[in-house]
Amino acid sequence: MPKSLLRAMSAVLLTLTVLTAPAAYADEAAPVAVTVNARAALAKVPETGIGTNHAIWDTYLGTDETADLLKDAGVKLLRYPGGSYSDIYHWADHTAPGGYVAPNTDFDTFMGGVRRTGAQAMVTANYGTGTAEEAAAWVRHANVTKGYGIKYWEIGNENYGNGHYGAAWEADNHADKSPAEYARHVVAYSDAMKAVDPTIKIGAVLTTPANWPDGIVAEGDDGTWNKVVLSTAGPKIDFVILHWYPGAFDKAGHVPDMIHLTRQQIAKYAGSGSERIGISMTEFNTGSSNGGTTTQPGALAAADAYATLLANGVFTVDWWNVRNGIGNVTQVAGYTDYGDFGLLSSATCTSDGSVCEPVLNTPFAPYYALQMVSKFARPGDQFIKAATDQAKVSAHAARRPNGDLAVLLINTSSDTSYPVALDYSGFRPASGAPTVLTHTNGATSITTSTTATPTLPPLSMTTIILRPDTAQTGLPGAPGQPTAANVTDKTATISWPAAAAGARPIAKYEVHRQNGVISEQLGETSGTSLTVDNLQPGTRYTVNVIARDSGGGVSWASPPLTFTTGTPASSSCTVRLTIQSDWASGYVGAIDITNNGAPINGWTLNFNWPATWQSLGSGWSAVWSQNGSNVKVVNDSGNGSLPTGASTTIGFVGNYSGPNVLPSVFTLNGTVCRTQ
Repeated sequence: MPKSLLRAMSAVLLTLTVLTAPAAYADEAAPVAVTVNARAALAKVPETGIGTNHAIWDTYLGTDETADLLKDAGVKLLRYPGGSYSDIYHWADHTAPGGYVAPNTDFDTFMGGVRRTGAQAMVTANYGTGTAEEAAAWVRHANVTKGYGIKYWEIGNENYGNGHYGAAWEADNHADKSPAEYARHVVAYSDAMKAVDPTIKIGAVLTTPANWPDGIVAEGDDGTWNKVVLSTAGPKIDFVILHWYPGAFDKAGHVPDMIHLTRQQIAKYAGSGSERIGISMTEFNTGSSNGGTTTQPGALAAADAYATLLANGVFTVDWWNVRNGIGNVTQVAGYTDYGDFGLLSSATCTSDGSVCEPVLNTPFAPYYALQMVSKFARPGDQFIKAATDQAKVSAHAARRPNGDLAVLLINTSSDTSYPVALDYSGFRPASGAPTVLTHTNGATSITTSTTATPTLPPLSMTTIILRPDTAQTGLPGAPGQPTAANVTDKTATISWPAAAAGARPIAKYEVHRQNGVISEQLGETSGTSLTVDNLQPGTRYTVNVIARDSGGGVSWASPPLTFTTGTPASSSCTVRLTIQSDWASGYVGAIDITNNGAPINGWTLNFNWPATWQSLGSGWSAVWSQNGSNVKVVNDSGNGSLPTGASTTIGFVGNYSGPNVLPSVFTLNGTVCRTQ
């Protein structure tokens, strides 16, 4: 993770044809089928969605040129004082013992830039070498004395990196470096800071699922970092803090499970009312020391990740960082990649002076990724489901309050231009040419055109903005946030606040399940609650509710609701999976199998991995095998006989390279077991 250069760690069919591709590109490919489902709503675009980090070692932090460039990129949140410096920074005298503090980077100068940018601030209070009293005084200066109205305050930065798990990069003067000690201080900081301004929001540091040291339980701890922190500090915090440096360009697919696991931990450990707790990603960068940080492949991955994180309900994604400095210089996609994790050039050179970055403040490719996402999905828009049938092209879509539809298409192919066939559900575009925004490999701006024949050039980001064919008037309002109750292995009761009627009375509500990009209706009712059945055990469901009026007019979809069904309350078998140890890329698991039925002589246990990045490493006390995502376990010679009430325990090593959602449905000789 980079810190001040210290580390680099239905449907209407619109066919869009391709313009003549440059000679270096491959022959024209078959059209990419893009499906956009306006009835499958995801999260709304937050006011603070597009963010980045400032750092007090950056002399140009407070300049007007910096603020204007960030404003043009659509940046709506700026974080301060800069990564690991947060845990050595003392705001009152603007010092960071052991680190370099550039001139003209004090807090009030930072806030001048925030205001000129038109953004909000995220301030990280010093946990490592500071005190709750120091943090409270900062709140008083900012919000009482100066009237800045800063809402978001973090307690520390990556404090799990204090040596408790081995690696130590984060300053921490506390004798006890455990998550329990951090959590106790979060409570004290929250109490002191909110005593000054009760309206502020306090954030606590968590580990990001499948990123070190997530899943690890250190000696003397009562659980993982996240479990301990949330169990103690949960009632006192308003959001959690994740950092993510995937180090590769194809990891956006990890995001839904990453956020699902984080929400699952919050719900399990943070106590009553934990649904109020938001999720922030206050450091993110797609690049690695091997290249791609300043060139187009990194930009494409950034746009994909930003859109995916925001669509999954993260309220801010903050690029690391505005300027960072030259790193490992490589050639990527035909251009020099400077290994710089910044959005803007620092105009620095390699140690031998052989390579220098472009002129100060020259935007690197990821700058245009943030700019494109900000033009595609604006605060108040609602993300909706979109997908393609081409692995090289990813799709995102957002519906605007005025009825317009924006579709972001990211072509990661280095040599192929793609025509596109757009298929809509719940939306009918107006005739005429859409507005098209495009950024291509090596480009220094986003171009805007109005054309019926746009193209997806190689290594490009393209946003297509379409207007609806008729004005959206007199329709019902969207139903409110649904909730789930009485969830079993096969049923769930879905309830929601009533929608506001439009020109005609509401006749019914429909509950739709998101199955990929397709919506499947689970049922309908004239009321505001519906029990759905015929669900599958141990399955994650995301549903939306729509209102339909007496004339057939349809509302926008409700916000999404995600719930997971359980396993049978009673069964002829019971299975319990426990994690014996975890090292953030694999774990030792134990499975206890209990026979609740007639005696068994010979058994086979089956389960499926929930994700493609999970696999079986080895197993014992049975014969283990894996075929695709399915794991098959057959008794060995010593445990095949299970009389009624008898149990046996088997073990395995599970490997993972992404968020580790555990299997939850097990069958014994074909019968679904109750999972404890």
